[in-house]
Amino acid sequence: MEMVGSKDVLSKAPAFCSQRWNLAILSFFGIFIVYSNRVNLSVAIICMVLAPSVNVTSDHQANDSILATHGLATKVTLAYPDVTADNLAADDRIGESGCTLEITKSSLSVDAGEFDWDKGTQSRLLAMYFYGYIFTQIPGGWLADRYGGRLVWGLCQSICALSSLALPLAARAHVYLVDALRFLLGFASGVAFPCFYAMMGRWAPKLERSKIMSFCFTGLSVANVLTFPLSSLLCVYGFDNGWGSIFYLSGIGNLVWVVVWFVVTADTPAKHKRISEAERNYIQSSIGDTPEDKEISPTPWRAIFTSSAVWACTVALVSSTYTAYTLQTSLPAFMKEVLNFDIKQNGGLSALPFLCESLVTVLMGQVADRLRERGILSTKNTRKIFTIIALLGSATCIVSAGYMDCSQRAVAVFLVCLSLSFLGLNHAGYAVNHIDLAPRHAGVMFGITNTAGTVSGMVGPLVVGALTPNGTAGEWRHVFYVCAAVSVVGAMVYGIFAEGELQSWAAPPFVQQVVDYQSVKEVDNNENRTHPISQCEDASPGDVTTPTPRKESSSVSEPQKDLNYK
Repeated sequence: MEMVGSKDVLSKAPAFCSQRWNLAILSFFGIFIVYSNRVNLSVAIICMVLAPSVNVTSDHQANDSILATHGLATKVTLAYPDVTADNLAADDRIGESGCTLEITKSSLSVDAGEFDWDKGTQSRLLAMYFYGYIFTQIPGGWLADRYGGRLVWGLCQSICALSSLALPLAARAHVYLVDALRFLLGFASGVAFPCFYAMMGRWAPKLERSKIMSFCFTGLSVANVLTFPLSSLLCVYGFDNGWGSIFYLSGIGNLVWVVVWFVVTADTPAKHKRISEAERNYIQSSIGDTPEDKEISPTPWRAIFTSSAVWACTVALVSSTYTAYTLQTSLPAFMKEVLNFDIKQNGGLSALPFLCESLVTVLMGQVADRLRERGILSTKNTRKIFTIIALLGSATCIVSAGYMDCSQRAVAVFLVCLSLSFLGLNHAGYAVNHIDLAPRHAGVMFGITNTAGTVSGMVGPLVVGALTPNGTAGEWRHVFYVCAAVSVVGAMVYGIFAEGELQSWAAPPFVQQVVDYQSVKEVDNNENRTHPISQCEDASPGDVTTPTPRKESSSVSEPQKDLNYK
């Protein structure tokens, strides 16, 4: 009955040019910018640091003079043996695989980089983003629920833009200033996903959740697809010594998004000035919530922290993001150290896996909603199946990629592409499950789960740096073992404890009132006590569209008080 009714209403509120899809498009670009700012340093840092095999002339005094004029250290720790312009000596790692390093004379110039940062420093700079990012997850969700995701996300992205624009100047002043800016960038970016979830909890109709959320999440894959190759090209051909242009363009693009965001979006359908009446009614009747109810509702902290379904989402998110963050921050290094791709090849091939992930993400969002709409799978089983396949499939592929060397480059790239393609299924799995469980508190709840997930971003680059001091294929194999082990644990926990229905502690007030009235009436009639919400696995506020609190409900105020938020 609900399905048919939803379709009838949907015909009056088409998706094309609708405000809910305008919000989805702006959210797509917002996520794109967040991830672009996160990963652009992964490529830029290859161009920023001094080339590893840097002894291109026999005149050491001349080299020292050149380095001194740029304020750089003259003592360089070499990752490769010393070479000259006329002779390249293969190192042990290349000799083991029988491959030759694809590198040119020009790429060995001391001018290829400005900074003498060792591998530990580079890993710290990549991880510093996540040290800031972790602090604003829960506050970001709470602020979005109280003051609106539109304002909080827009203001914080302005800070991100300024941080990106200032990074080249900071890098040339002192490396600790880069640490500070990366921390600030992560701190401001931390509110992005909680704000996004808070707004989608108010805007995404029940049977469109998978497709809308999957489309928005494609922004992170597209960010990797475009950021890696464009950053690689800018390293070589851009202004301000190449790498500087990466951060200037990121900052400018971020500022443009902020302006459009404030002009186009609104926190709720009720507050949007250009939304049609049909679309407003469709969204609110589907979600079964009003902005007034949502704004005055207290956050059920205890219920959230004691919910096994919430913890299942948390473990699945940690497992998935560990592999994703590891590849996002370290894939260019793997391409260079194990597969021996030069910087131009590196950018394009590092982007290819994320292109595959974005295509799978969009497709699976459509498939998941179609399966649910036709009643083939329940919401709970849809989320479980997609998440388990994503985690186990990714684990298998990433371990297999670790056994490839530069003589099997094509197979290695294919396996990495397949691994991230499997992860794309997560966006129709646990990623949207937060809104299934508690659409009214999705921002806060995702802030909690993503706080745990952010630990993956903090730990991942450090684990890579610790396990790959020499960058050999065997060392990278250990990195991928860790990714696979974490994924298997996540699949097991989510498969056991995940849920798909609206949780009783997350029901809007009018649903609670109907529940209270019906429950008390059943007791008076000596009937079997049954919670109405639990009768339907996929029940949501949208499932209760016609019942309204009766006048008699005032006589059952005490039972209602017991079921309300605590």
